[in-house]
Amino acid sequence: MLRIAKTLLFMLFTVGFFGAISLGFLFILSGGDPYGYARTTWLSIQLASRQDDLEAVAGSDSTNRIFEISQGDSAALIAQNLYNDGLINDTQLFFDYLIVEGIDRNLKSGIFFLNQQQTIPEIAYTLTDFNNAGIRFEVFAGQRIEEIAASVDANPRLNFSGDEFLAYVGVGAEIDPYYRELFSIPVGASLEGFLAPGLVYLPPDITAEGLRDTMFGAFTNIFTAQMRLDAAEQGLTVYDVVTLASIVERESVHADENPQIARVYLNRLEQSMRLDADPTVQYALQGSRGNWWSNITQADYRGVQSPHNTYLNFGLPPSPISNPSIPAINSVIYPAETDFLFFRARCDGSFYHVFALTYEQHLNNGC
Repeated sequence: MLRIAKTLLFMLFTVGFFGAISLGFLFILSGGDPYGYARTTWLSIQLASRQDDLEAVAGSDSTNRIFEISQGDSAALIAQNLYNDGLINDTQLFFDYLIVEGIDRNLKSGIFFLNQQQTIPEIAYTLTDFNNAGIRFEVFAGQRIEEIAASVDANPRLNFSGDEFLAYVGVGAEIDPYYRELFSIPVGASLEGFLAPGLVYLPPDITAEGLRDTMFGAFTNIFTAQMRLDAAEQGLTVYDVVTLASIVERESVHADENPQIARVYLNRLEQSMRLDADPTVQYALQGSRGNWWSNITQADYRGVQSPHNTYLNFGLPPSPISNPSIPAINSVIYPAETDFLFFRARCDGSFYHVFALTYEQHLNNGC
């Protein structure tokens, strides 16, 4: 009996000894996380039989869609959002793949461009590389195309230059004949005025031509058929509207004044007066003073010789002077109903304007 007990104790000791060694080895092998190691191993075995599912795509649409990951989004939430957007067919399979590959904590926040023709592995690894994230690019209302080109040069993630961009939007750039006719853009004119301002996220492989298409495409969506009809009822072409809106954009600081400023200029045009718009003189200087919108002097009103100088020339300038916002464009098509012919900055530093019917009233409004 004693002998049997000793044998059992020896067997228990042996099992315990080797069990302890095995557990220790597993602990080391798992990097201190035996549960996670066991889980990953089990998931790996499961995924081995689902390679076809991993390589399956969610649909036939190859169009890139914007997919955003916010700071702090969990892998599970990301998987669910991908499924909701129709980019994957199986949230659990995607999540399990992240675990097995050890990339569930490597997903980056940002804007990504994904499509239904990408497999789960392709999507997963796209989301781990910040170089695949969208490029943030912002154009401010009232900027001219040279300023946009400078923003291109200032963005290290864009792999083309501002000069390359200008080749697609500057004077003499090729413009689709359909849009040239639709928007009454003169032959040889640039796309100044027709590049919609705003914040966009560009795909990492964007080209100079692609940026042009993005901004011009946004304008074509903004300027609706109804707006074209309403402009025509006033005797204005789209090019007229954009040209005047580009001046309003540079004159106005507060968008709620746009309709009044636009009406002043329209009233002047109707009465065959010069527009006398300071921004047109600034534009005519063409950055010769080190700034695209440098301060001008009284002498500049008559001294800057240019067809764009509306102190010297009647009517609209020959082209837009900036890229206006939709509020500025709408203000020309739907201006305020007033008879004002003059305006100047208020004396309170608010950057609002005071309006007048006569030149005498205009002078009396001075500071």
